[in-house]
Amino acid sequence: MGIEHVVDIIYRPYDPDRWHEEAEQALNSLWGAGSRYPLNGAKAFKLRCPKMTDKKVPFAALIQPDNPSSGAYAGTSFVIFPRSGGPALVGLVVGTDGLGADSEILGRPGHARKCHAIARWLNAEHEMTVAWAKPDPTQQGDAIPSLVSQTAAFRPHENALAKYGNVVYLLYAPTGDRQLAGRAVAAILDLLMEERKVPVLQSVREDAVGLHRQWLEHMLPTVEESDVCAALDAHRYVVLQGPPGTGKTRMALTIAQTRFAGRASVVQFHANTTYESFVGGLAPVVTADRGALVFAPRAGVLLRCIARCNEDPAADYLLVVDEINRADLAKVLGEAVFLLEPRPEFPRTIELEYSYPEIGGSSVTMPPNLRILGTMNTADRSIALVDVAIRRRLAFLDMWPRLDVVDPDLCPLGAEAFRLLLGLFVDDAPADVFHLMPGHSYFMGVSDHEVRPKLRNGLMPLLQEYLSQGFVAGFASQVRTYLDWVGDVSR
Repeated sequence: MGIEHVVDIIYRPYDPDRWHEEAEQALNSLWGAGSRYPLNGAKAFKLRCPKMTDKKVPFAALIQPDNPSSGAYAGTSFVIFPRSGGPALVGLVVGTDGLGADSEILGRPGHARKCHAIARWLNAEHEMTVAWAKPDPTQQGDAIPSLVSQTAAFRPHENALAKYGNVVYLLYAPTGDRQLAGRAVAAILDLLMEERKVPVLQSVREDAVGLHRQWLEHMLPTVEESDVCAALDAHRYVVLQGPPGTGKTRMALTIAQTRFAGRASVVQFHANTTYESFVGGLAPVVTADRGALVFAPRAGVLLRCIARCNEDPAADYLLVVDEINRADLAKVLGEAVFLLEPRPEFPRTIELEYSYPEIGGSSVTMPPNLRILGTMNTADRSIALVDVAIRRRLAFLDMWPRLDVVDPDLCPLGAEAFRLLLGLFVDDAPADVFHLMPGHSYFMGVSDHEVRPKLRNGLMPLLQEYLSQGFVAGFASQVRTYLDWVGDVSR
C-alpha cells in the first residue's frame, strides 16, 4: 500500500480527465496503518493535484503545508510530472515562489549531500543516467545541464524540464523496472519525510533502514583491498587519502604482506624528511683502513627499492610511504618526479649528481615492477599540500568511515556513538569539512568496556582539536553537544 499506489500512478499514462483524481488518491494512501507513514504525518504536507489545460504541464505534488491552495507555492516538495508515452518524471522541487519556510532544510549541507547520494545510487542501480541532483538546491536560477537533460532517460520529459528545470533539484526518470522505481520513490519520500520530522511506520522500519544504507554507501564509498591492488596495477603510484581512523595505514601494510608477500619497504614521511634520505646524497662514512670520517654517496629509500627490483625483475615490489604529505614532496623527490609516470611512452631515465653503488652508477630508471602506495591524512591541515605537478602523477583513492564494521551487537555504545557523529557530519558539515569525519576505528571493539577509552582518549581529543583549529566552526555547537554526551557515556 502507499508506495505501490504511487508507483502505479507514475506508470499510468496521463489522462487529463482521470489522472489528477487518481494521483490524489495515490498520494493520500501514503498515510495510516498498512502504509509507510503515520496518519498524522499528512499534517506536514498539503496535496496539490490541479487539473491542467493541454498547454500546461500537469503535476501532482506534496508541498509545504503553509502554502495557499492554488497559485505559486514556496518550499520543497515531492512532485510527479506525468506524460502519455511512458513513466512519469519524479523529483524534489523548490516552489516557484522561493524557499519559504523550508530555507533551513534547503540550505543545510546535508540535504544536498543526501540528494546527490540518492542520485548516484539510482544511476548505479540502473547502470545508466536516470537521476540527477543540483549541487545547491537554493540556486533556483541554475538550469539543468544539457549534458543531463539530453540523455535518453530525460529527453522524453522536455516539456516538464523546460518549465520547471530551474527549480527541480533532484530528478528521477523511472525505466521499465517497476520494482526499482518503488525503491527509488520510497528513498526520495523517506528523505523528505525525515526533513519534515515524519517517521516511517514500524512495520517498514527495516526496509527504510536498508534503503538508507544503500544510498549512504554512495556518499561514503568503501575501498577494498582489491580496489587498491587494481589501482596499483593500473597506475603504479597510488595514495590512500582520508580522515584519521579510516584504516589507511592498516590497509597499506596488509597489502604489503599479502599481495606483495612481504616484498615491501615502509617509510614514514615527516617535516624533516629530505631528498638525501629518500633519494640519495652524501653521508658520513668511516673508512675501514684508517677509521677516518669521509663523505660518500649513500642511496636513500627509493634507490634501495629500485636496486631490489632490479635484482629480481620478475617479482613486484611495494614501497609504502606513510603520511606522504607530511614532507615537502617537491623537495624530497627532486628530479625523481620525472620518473613517476605510470605508463611512460618511452623509458624515463635521470642522471643523479653522484654515482651510487647500489644502482651501479648515476643513471636511474624506475623499474616496471616497483609500486608506490602512500597514505595521506586529510585532517592534518598544518602540513604541506601535494602540488599539482606531483598530484597529477598519483592516483588518489578516498578512504571513508566504513558503515559495515562497527557491530552494534558486540558494542552498542560504539555503534550509537558512530551513528550520532556520522549523522552530525552528514547533516551539518560543509563540503570542505565533510572529509574530516573521524573513521570507524574509534568506535570498534568487542565490548563497550573496550570502546570507552577509544572514545575518551582518541575521539574526544581529535574533535577538541577540530574545535580549537576552527575546522568545524560552522557547526561547533553540535560538536560540543556531542562531546558532552561522549564524555558522559565514556566514563
